[in-house]
Amino acid sequence: MPLSSPPRIALVTGPARSGKSEWAEALAEALAAQFGQSVTYIATSTDDPADLDWQKRVALHRDRRPAHWQLREVPIALSEVILAATAQDCLLIDSLGTWLANLLEQDNATWRATVEALIESLRQSPSRVILVSEETGWGVVPAYPVGRLFRDRLGYLTRRVGTVAGAVYVVIAGYAVDVKALGHPV
Repeated sequence: MPLSSPPRIALVTGPARSGKSEWAEALAEALAAQFGQSVTYIATSTDDPADLDWQKRVALHRDRRPAHWQLREVPIALSEVILAATAQDCLLIDSLGTWLANLLEQDNATWRATVEALIESLRQSPSRVILVSEETGWGVVPAYPVGRLFRDRLGYLTRRVGTVAGAVYVVIAGYAVDVKALGHPV
C-alpha cells in the first residue's frame, strides 16, 4: 500500500473491534517499507498474567504482528520514547486509551501538561509515529465520575493529537477513512 502523501504522524481512531489496530499495523508496515524504516510497536498496557481475557487480547495483537518488529512496553513514558526515536524509526503506539488509564490519577493541571509534553514530542521527533486511540464519546454519558473523566480526557487527547497528525483515520466496520483529508477543523 504505497501512500502518495504519507503522513509523518497518523492518528487511527474508532470503536472497539472496528479494525483500527489492523489498519495501524498495515499503515506501519507500508510506511516502513516505503521509507526503509524499522517498526517498533509501543504497547501502553502492562502484562497481567492473572487477567486471562486481557492475555487473549494481547495474544491477538502479538500473533498479527510481523516477527521482525520490535516490541516495547511503555505504560507511561511515551514522550520520552518518541523523543528518543530517530528518522529510521516508525513507532506504532497502541493505545492512547490505555496510556490515559495508566495516568488517570493525575490532577487536571498535571494531565494537561502531560498531554502538551506528548504533543511537543510528536512535533520534535524525526520518526514516523502512528497512534491508535479508542472512541468512547459516541455512547451515553457514563453514570460514574471516573468514567466521565476517562471519556472527557480521551476526547481531549485525541483532539490534541489530531491537530499535529498529518492524517486522522477513523475506522468503522473494517473501513478506514482519513477524516483530516475530508473534513474541516472545528
